[in-house]
Amino acid sequence: MTFQTIVVEVSARRIAMVRLNRPERGNAFDQVMLDELAQAFGTLAADEAVRILVLRGSGRHFCTGADLAARGATPAAAGATAHASLREVLTALDALPKPTMALVHGAAVGGGAAFAACCDVALATEDAFFSIPEIRVGMPPLGVAPFLVRAIGHRAFRRYGLSGERFAAAEALRLGLVHQTCATEALEEVSGRIADELLHGAPGAIATLKRAAAQYASPTLATILETQTPHDSKSPEALEGIASFREKRKPSWYPQ
Repeated sequence: MTFQTIVVEVSARRIAMVRLNRPERGNAFDQVMLDELAQAFGTLAADEAVRILVLRGSGRHFCTGADLAARGATPAAAGATAHASLREVLTALDALPKPTMALVHGAAVGGGAAFAACCDVALATEDAFFSIPEIRVGMPPLGVAPFLVRAIGHRAFRRYGLSGERFAAAEALRLGLVHQTCATEALEEVSGRIADELLHGAPGAIATLKRAAAQYASPTLATILETQTPHDSKSPEALEGIASFREKRKPSWYPQ
């Protein structure tokens, strides 16, 4: 598979590496990347030759969230028949019938943090950091909320979703957003060891267990998605927030 914004490689051990590949933008996702991730996840989910999916980023960061500078200006991926939303991409990753692993380094911001929350195993380097900053640009993070609330719990989400503040990998570990932290130089060894453990599981049994586990969650993801109201990304607050981000200034609601 050949893409513009991601790289997909399948190893001899049948492990698919999906690498976000916009390092010059901190792997921030635009519409092209969302479309390509949706296509890749769908293809890999159906490919019986693939046993594990690993998601990681190129360059300094895992994923710095939505590319606000490109919002509304990026065309769909070549050959795409419809745009994929962030929620649809996260849902596809979350429901993938194979073990998934996120390898987080640098920043995991907004949707980047949600990518980690949707993977069965999330590893982070000790110097990685996380945030859910959408509220600071006038947009409540409703697209990522179902996945992050389920990962870190209601109380923790209320703090970090409302404040938008950064938190370190050690805090992400304490909250349950990641399962393990390690030194940067140890990430390959640790992830390889866990992948080997996952390969011992029978593929059909793994798919069944993942479906069952999704039903056991309280509340279930399906229930959350059914009751959630989308937010208007063109609201006056959102337009001001995005403008302030692009202009590198404080938004109008911040007391000077």
